[in-house]
Amino acid sequence: MKKHILSFILALSFLSLHAQNSTEFDGYALYNQQNENTVYLIDKYGQIAHTWNCDLACNYTVLLKNNGNIVRGAKNPDNNLDGAAQGGVVQEIAPDGTVVWEFTYSSSTYLSHHDITIVNDNVLLTAWEVKTNSELTQAGYDDASDDKWPTHFVEVSNNGAGGGEIVWEWHLWDHMIQDHDSNKDNFGVIADHPELININMLPEMGGGPGPGGNSGDWFHVNGVNYNADLDQIAFSSRHASEVYIIDHSTTSGEAATHLGGNSNQGGDLLYRWGNPSNYGAPGSQEIASAVHDVRWITNDGRSNGGFLQFYNNNGGGSSTSTVDAIETPLDGFNYDLVPGQAYEPSSADWSHTCEGYASGQSSQNRMSNGNVFVNMSAGQGGSGYMYEADSVGNVVWMFNAGGTPKAFRYECKDLGIIALLNNPCEIDETAITENPLAHLQIAPNPSNGVFNISGIESKDFTITIANAFGQRIKVQKSARIDLSDFPNGIYFIHYSDEKGLSTLKTVSLTK
Repeated sequence: MKKHILSFILALSFLSLHAQNSTEFDGYALYNQQNENTVYLIDKYGQIAHTWNCDLACNYTVLLKNNGNIVRGAKNPDNNLDGAAQGGVVQEIAPDGTVVWEFTYSSSTYLSHHDITIVNDNVLLTAWEVKTNSELTQAGYDDASDDKWPTHFVEVSNNGAGGGEIVWEWHLWDHMIQDHDSNKDNFGVIADHPELININMLPEMGGGPGPGGNSGDWFHVNGVNYNADLDQIAFSSRHASEVYIIDHSTTSGEAATHLGGNSNQGGDLLYRWGNPSNYGAPGSQEIASAVHDVRWITNDGRSNGGFLQFYNNNGGGSSTSTVDAIETPLDGFNYDLVPGQAYEPSSADWSHTCEGYASGQSSQNRMSNGNVFVNMSAGQGGSGYMYEADSVGNVVWMFNAGGTPKAFRYECKDLGIIALLNNPCEIDETAITENPLAHLQIAPNPSNGVFNISGIESKDFTITIANAFGQRIKVQKSARIDLSDFPNGIYFIHYSDEKGLSTLKTVSLTK
């Protein structure tokens, strides 16, 4: 509590200096300290609005759902693997601290770690999987002296019985290339395949620089984000100094191949940016060292909507952090690339020089008023506080939470804030949505086969699909709609749940 009193005084004194010239964001900040059990939601004055006292320590990230619950990564006390921001557990927790559901992803061969993101009503976990010396050698790795732990993602759904089940997965290991040994797997010309990861592009990291010590955390993937409109996933790699985009519209089987999904590229990389030398392309390195917390800027009219934004730990050089945003060369569900060249843009389209420095962790976001929110971790000597700056760089809000690895701000009109705090800012909810289900979104639309409904909070809902003639063709309980076996045309999607809420939407199938 003493920490919050001191931070509250700091926030008030700082705001008094800047409030007359700038507009602050009207909302709340959510965070928890790494390896601690309490989650805090604070208001703009630094006062505690809500806390969750959890049974397990946080490993990295906490997020607020539309129903007022939180989803958080947690540290399993019985992990076999040990590395930076190790987790092993994901939990959804109600406002009173009750665990709604919990899923453990930990063994001697895999472990969740670092970041999570919400995919529709599911949770996507970042995880390691162990590959042995012999597997590495067969895959074309040129120095297989130790086991390595490449990244994979698992999407976990509430199973309705207090636990979770895996409903989708993607493995980096399925998308490798190498030019080291023609007698081994994955041999090819690296410069001809930017959609693949050169298995030998990184120096030996076991016991080397960066966090993780002697672990096999090879790529050190530390951030993940989901775009419902594109049905795509972005993630960031500290050791590769790159950010990536992959297709989520695939099945798990397609995600292991090079075909399928909206992009028809299976699980291959759709886009990458930050270090062209990693795929044999010319161009200067734009992410000099570490990068964290990649995410799309919400495309709702705010500044740079639809851009990809990330925390560039040394983006300004000489121990200067930046928040950078790039306009990706999006073309439908794919990204334009001139063969033999690096992905555009050649440099960041927008950049904010941070008020402090953090060599690791950290997070950022773009607010609806155009302000940028920055959370600088205290790890590895970082500044250890969060703040918000307006479009010309004036700091309009700040708070010292003691160096939390990640934190996020939520607007007063956020559905989770309204549900949790009973509409504390007296927002006219009809101004947000005239229909209580208007926040439900179906993406991608149009699609070549698979549509996903995001924003579903109910555990008991029914989806009824009819063709253009009103003939019912499917009834299901899943938010994933597969019309691959049906002809092109317009289809009607009717949603209803146990609360009596219902809505009708249309989708277009174009194969």
